[in-house]
Amino acid sequence: MRKSLIAAAMIVLSGAALADDPAQHARELTPADIKFEDNPAFPKGAQSMLIHGDPAKPEFFIIRLKFPPNYVVPAHTHPALESVTVLSGAMGSGMGDKVDTSKGKMLEAGSLLILPANHAHYVWTKDEETIIQVAANGPFDIIYVNPDEDPRKK
Repeated sequence: MRKSLIAAAMIVLSGAALADDPAQHARELTPADIKFEDNPAFPKGAQSMLIHGDPAKPEFFIIRLKFPPNYVVPAHTHPALESVTVLSGAMGSGMGDKVDTSKGKMLEAGSLLILPANHAHYVWTKDEETIIQVAANGPFDIIYVNPDEDPRKK
């Protein structure tokens, strides 16, 4: 009987702990709720908004990124699988250690790019602003193939 009471108390307490966790609450966001800010992990011009979770922690997260026209993110990798959805505009996607837009593919709005962990790739835009949404599990980072291209080190 005593074990049953302890188990019941633990279930109640764990439920209360989850109820206070913001990740467990429903959220509804409209485009007006998305407030982009400069992101120092990307070359100047990119902006982002963290939608859900924390990329620095071992948890699921969603981030939106806005790239200006004629923009390039140099070759880089990530420590975990990355899912990228093009929401608006178009994003070029190339694989490898060096940017070569002639070898990549343009992904229009509605396209999906799934990249395995530690897979070198690069992205670019042409003549229009592009918004993408990234979903992954943390801890997450952007690791530039050429450390000299990392804007956080400039």
